[in-house]
Amino acid sequence: MSGDRRLDLICIGRTCVDLYAEQEGARLEDVQSFRKYVGGSAANIAFGTARLGVRSAMLTRVGEEPLGRYVKGALEENGVDVSRVRLDPGHLTPYVLLAVRETEGFPRLFAYGEAADMALSEEDVEPEFIASAKALLVTGTPLSRPRPREATFEAIRAAREAGTSIVFDLDYRPVFWGVVPREKGGEMFAESEQVTGEYRAVLPECDLIVGTEEEIRIAGGSTDTLEALKSIREISGAAIVLKVGAMGAVVFPEEIPGNIEEGLRVPGFPVEVFNSVGAGDAFMSGFLSGWLRGEPLKECLRLGNACGAIVVSRHGCSPAMPTREELEYFLALEKKPRNLREDRWLEHLHRATTRRTPEELHVLAIDHRWQLEEIADELGVERGRLQKLKVLLGWAFRRVAQGDPAAGVLLDDVYGGEALEGLTGGGFWIARAAEVAGSRPVELVGGTNFAAVLRTWPQEHVVKCNLYMHPDDEQKMKEIQEGRILQLYEACVANERLLLLEVQAPRGTGYGEGDLAALLERFYTLGVYPDWWKLPPASDPGVWKSIGEAVREHDPHCAGILVLGQGLPEAELAESFAAAASEPLCRGFAIGRSIYGGSARRWLAGEIGDEELVSEVAAGYERVISLWKEARRPGVKR
Repeated sequence: MSGDRRLDLICIGRTCVDLYAEQEGARLEDVQSFRKYVGGSAANIAFGTARLGVRSAMLTRVGEEPLGRYVKGALEENGVDVSRVRLDPGHLTPYVLLAVRETEGFPRLFAYGEAADMALSEEDVEPEFIASAKALLVTGTPLSRPRPREATFEAIRAAREAGTSIVFDLDYRPVFWGVVPREKGGEMFAESEQVTGEYRAVLPECDLIVGTEEEIRIAGGSTDTLEALKSIREISGAAIVLKVGAMGAVVFPEEIPGNIEEGLRVPGFPVEVFNSVGAGDAFMSGFLSGWLRGEPLKECLRLGNACGAIVVSRHGCSPAMPTREELEYFLALEKKPRNLREDRWLEHLHRATTRRTPEELHVLAIDHRWQLEEIADELGVERGRLQKLKVLLGWAFRRVAQGDPAAGVLLDDVYGGEALEGLTGGGFWIARAAEVAGSRPVELVGGTNFAAVLRTWPQEHVVKCNLYMHPDDEQKMKEIQEGRILQLYEACVANERLLLLEVQAPRGTGYGEGDLAALLERFYTLGVYPDWWKLPPASDPGVWKSIGEAVREHDPHCAGILVLGQGLPEAELAESFAAAASEPLCRGFAIGRSIYGGSARRWLAGEIGDEELVSEVAAGYERVISLWKEARRPGVKR
């Protein structure tokens, strides 16, 4: 394999949006809702290998429209080089509808037509770019159309000239070749001399060929798998990997033996299959992660089988791809559960190691409700004015956030709905209140069916819940609150949402030195792993140290802890920040009334106008950000 290069792998091939049915076992005709993921074999492999630490890139086209921007953005967020993912204004990003229905072989419907990925042309292939990678992965489906076929052969030519290894994922989908009806998108094999001929034109150029039994048969031109393997070997010296589903995979590095079982075989891992679509792309991702760094073929097979086992236990393909941490954990398990979804730590590892969270957060918390209602009532102002107030506070946030990539905002949808909608989609970190304001025991928006409410929220909204809790609470109070937070957490996991859990002492109480750490440990014992914690200010570094130790012990992947303000003046905030900054897991603040409280009261009283309110709040927000940065500055005595 070629030596040190900027990239490990370039993938060229199918790139689309997968729409997976949410109703398990339903026919496509009866599906009510879908989940949207990046799809297409080449894109899935780029996605999967990148998660495993491979320096992967995509060479493809997507539509210059929302779905195209979604695909390109999702690939980039997961570490894929998208510098050669072209936005095509003349073609749309294709999509695929998939049913999670094993009895019919997981039906799928390819909505392609004049698709962007099939508009890839020779002009899109830059020899210098191909030469920058150790390996080029080409796939079978682009061979079904003239333009992407020409692009594929141009990429192969450039790879050969540059000494870039060529990997052929056979990826046979009969529906693309017109040999089965469109409604048979899930059909995996149909004989075709044309397809065999196109595949055989690529085989001699390859260093590695990977396919299922059906794909090996079409490439070899025989319905007998062994004969097909021998036919491929006659024209190609590549290592051939035969995927045999749950049985694992077999590799033939040299001559084809008289029996398939005589090849180098590594058995699969016996797991319960939830969704087999994407298993092959997961296998390829795992296999290549080893092959590209020169691992023995047996180890490559083991890595591929493990990735395939993990992905078939989950919904979707690309989002189900494991990270290196997940893969290492799974392989190290002495006793692997058959139902991987029951392994809560594996599922948490997936959630924690695939999320994208900022290293630091400066959050303007403007989700207050009952506190502002009290002020409005005191001043004799209609509560409806609070909606306009929150829009203006949103303007103040935006003014500061434009110059601070760590800026974030916390809002509610009682009075902050308009402000929330105005900020959504703007690229800001946004958290949204999930609790009924001031409730104790905590009540969730939507009551016992918060999961249904959460389905209506934009996915970018981080779920925030404020909990008034104390270690000395009565047992019944503890049980109710713990049960509701567990319900909230499970809803967040099921709906792929991040959780910010805020813990405060009930009115009239306070916390001792170890109380907060004890509360956090209790939630971890229950199986609740918030992405972020939001905790009260404390001027004692020892408090933050005990909290940090508790979090690290139970969840070393926690995104961090944010410091509350509780209306403290700036001098006291600075003292709290100095103590919190001594703990590495304290990665920012979520402050509200300390910043906007006085200005909001004056605006509600009619003493200042809109612009003065916005300017004052923006200035206060910037001062608090400066206080935090000063506390975090290296060399500051804490």
